[in-house]
Amino acid sequence: MTAQHWTPNLEPFGKPHYRAIADAIADDVRTGGLRVGDRLPPQRELADRLGLNFTTVARGYVEAQRRGLIASRVGQGTFIAGQSQRPHVAARPSVVDLTMNVPPEPEERALLDRMQAGLQKVAHDLPTLMRYQGFGGTYVQREAATHFLRQRGVVVETERLVICPGTHVAFQAVLQSLTQPGDTLLCEALTYPPIRAIAQRLGLKLVGVPIDAQGIDPDAFEALCRDHAPKALYLNPTLLNPTTATMPEDRRLRMIAVARAHDVVILEDDAYGALLRRPPAAFVTSAPDITFYVASLSKCVGAGLRIAYLVAPDQRRLWPVNGYLRTTCVMASPMTTALSTLWIEDGTANAVVEAVRRETAARQKIAAQVLTGVAHQTDPHAFHIWLSLPEPWQRSAFAAKMRASDLSIVVSDAFTVTGPPTEAVRISLGGVLSRAELRTALDYLMHVIENEVEEGAHFG
Repeated sequence: MTAQHWTPNLEPFGKPHYRAIADAIADDVRTGGLRVGDRLPPQRELADRLGLNFTTVARGYVEAQRRGLIASRVGQGTFIAGQSQRPHVAARPSVVDLTMNVPPEPEERALLDRMQAGLQKVAHDLPTLMRYQGFGGTYVQREAATHFLRQRGVVVETERLVICPGTHVAFQAVLQSLTQPGDTLLCEALTYPPIRAIAQRLGLKLVGVPIDAQGIDPDAFEALCRDHAPKALYLNPTLLNPTTATMPEDRRLRMIAVARAHDVVILEDDAYGALLRRPPAAFVTSAPDITFYVASLSKCVGAGLRIAYLVAPDQRRLWPVNGYLRTTCVMASPMTTALSTLWIEDGTANAVVEAVRRETAARQKIAAQVLTGVAHQTDPHAFHIWLSLPEPWQRSAFAAKMRASDLSIVVSDAFTVTGPPTEAVRISLGGVLSRAELRTALDYLMHVIENEVEEGAHFG
């Protein structure tokens, strides 16, 4: 069926016009004027008919998608969606959120059923899970964690591993055990924002090391070691957040040699290592004696699990870290620890990782099609993009323009440690958004970049 000549009367629905467009779609679906499967007119065509600009109509389609009224199919158009396609509409955000760097949510029915079955199985022992548990996870749970890490090429002893409630508390506990206020911590010049907050909270001097397309520059690292005598180096060497750079193995070995020469401890954040089928050897593998390693399930299985695996160089160096962890968080959630362990043991975690890989590849393909002609860095395995804004756009004006259109992104200021922030933004491709919603959001973003420079490029 087709509704390509659909031209709604927006007057009864008031303003703003973009919401009126979504309201008109909903009203016509309710009264039978539009039916499931009907194809709507292209956005530019509808804009011409209604005498509106493209931006308004694009926002109207985004709003209709958010409500679960329509769905887009690549190369085919936009169609009225059936209710079965949007079983969780009420939980979807009112703003198109491209800020949270989380994996795409699984949508395959068989996989969702499998995950649900695991949750029900864990809940059979609910009274036990409601009690305090042993600190750091049981031996069985930690053994499952080592098995999960082994699949990404990280082989560690169970005795060196502790289960934490997320990476932030793990990083803070390690840094508390290694440093004193006033000490220097090195990191990538563009770094994970919580590290900036943790360093500030602990009174550390955070210094950014220059980076290129392959991550930290080893020569710059060595120069800063001579100048600052740092206690530790925090780094995210695989799919760096925000640039997606992955450090090759030969450079990792050079970094290790510099760290050894200057007695610098390495804090390795391997948030995204599980997404690569053949990641480079982790620092903890090549230099286990000087590396604290942290890997979580947040970026490869689900952010809501809040489970991280912390590996220390040896048990002796783990003891003070455990002391800080006990004081800070007592224990990781028994329920999420049990669920994560079950999913690792029965293969569900691997199935989710594989689904995330497939969906990420599909979303990267959409992004490549839409962002043609705009400089950006990414990786086929990453679900975020580092986009350089063309002149004369300024990041603050661009972000404000996006917010005014109910799209949110992250500007470079959040990641910048050393030097002035560049005119760049991070765009996340995962989370709750469908592929169709993502494509529409990116289409609108590109429209703003290309067509609305005079209106909003600068703040006066």
